[in-house]
Amino acid sequence: MKNTRPADFADVRATNLSVVLHHLRANGPSSRAAIAASTGLTKATVSSLTGTLIEQRLLRETGLTGNRIGRPSTALALDGSAYAAIGLQVTADRLTALAVDFAGDQLLLWHRTFDGGTPVGSVAVTAGPGRAVSAITALAQRAATRVRQQGRQVLGLTVAVPGLVEEGGTVRLSPPLGWSDIDLRGQLAGSLRQPGLDVAVGNHAGLAAVAEIRHGGHPDLDLTYVTGAAGVEAGIIADGRPLHGSRGFTGQIGRFTLGPAGSPTLADLAGIEPLVRRALPGFDPESLADLTPAVEHVALLARSGDRTALTALHDTGCHLGQGLALLANLVNPEVIVLGDHYAALAEWLIPAATPELARNTLAPASGGTRLLASGLGLHAAALGGAVTHLERVDTGALPSPA
Repeated sequence: MKNTRPADFADVRATNLSVVLHHLRANGPSSRAAIAASTGLTKATVSSLTGTLIEQRLLRETGLTGNRIGRPSTALALDGSAYAAIGLQVTADRLTALAVDFAGDQLLLWHRTFDGGTPVGSVAVTAGPGRAVSAITALAQRAATRVRQQGRQVLGLTVAVPGLVEEGGTVRLSPPLGWSDIDLRGQLAGSLRQPGLDVAVGNHAGLAAVAEIRHGGHPDLDLTYVTGAAGVEAGIIADGRPLHGSRGFTGQIGRFTLGPAGSPTLADLAGIEPLVRRALPGFDPESLADLTPAVEHVALLARSGDRTALTALHDTGCHLGQGLALLANLVNPEVIVLGDHYAALAEWLIPAATPELARNTLAPASGGTRLLASGLGLHAAALGGAVTHLERVDTGALPSPA
């Protein structure tokens, strides 16, 4: 049984600060009276809390809001001028840096071509993890400098990596990058030489799921985000919280297989690269640094009625639906969101996957798991990395002075 202790004044105040911030993030500018009425806090408490948040430059007064009865009151809104956070996303061929301010507005979005390492099973000669970490560090430093030049304090930086990432920031295994046992957080924090900067590393799909909850229009849902950009991975939100497991190694559904050794995995049957190979006979994905043009070509062929492309999409969708049923039976999400390249092909994948998902899910079809396409594009994991630092403030943990 876990030890418990009574909540002290600081705990209660942090909780109340969180209530105010969550209200404004969900509802937009509101008066102090409206916040009190909606949250159940007293007007005096709201006045004290909002005073602290204005002093910390987390809220700002936006002018007067009219009431049907009585005098107009001053509206409060989230203030994005003082704080920001940065997310970096690593794939085998691209680095992405994204920064958002505390109000949720995007400050920068940079893409850099990248040679992340030698994928497992590849014989290509590549830069290797050492130079890859140097490239990540350089982009992180540039992004942090740009945000500070805009007059904002950087609350933290999180790097999203496909594969197994321990909570301490060690990349235990990333087959798409060919990495194993790399203390990415330690190397990055040491190279940046900014002791006050909160640096973290997380799994690509898990961070993308966090972005979906906050920016994808799915608040307060049990949600699973599925990416096919590097095998097939899932980020799981259960009871409003990311599901990490004992060491952070969750969501690796692409390894799922039934049958003897050597049987195809879900990633073999439903991954993006195998789909491209089937839809575009003779195409060599390794000839491109980025699969995006190939995925766009598959979509173009499908719209023109190309039978090879349509068959490949249908077969991939069926296999994907069967794999997603495994998730639906295990964690019973309200929504499964198809991300990155899956989202670009969703108009063909979802109709094929939905019947297989329903057929292989034990729960009743009525009110069951919905299958949707993400609207966050190819940088959802970078956005999620930045969001994790903003969410800590939303829990009432106010920033320390820079």
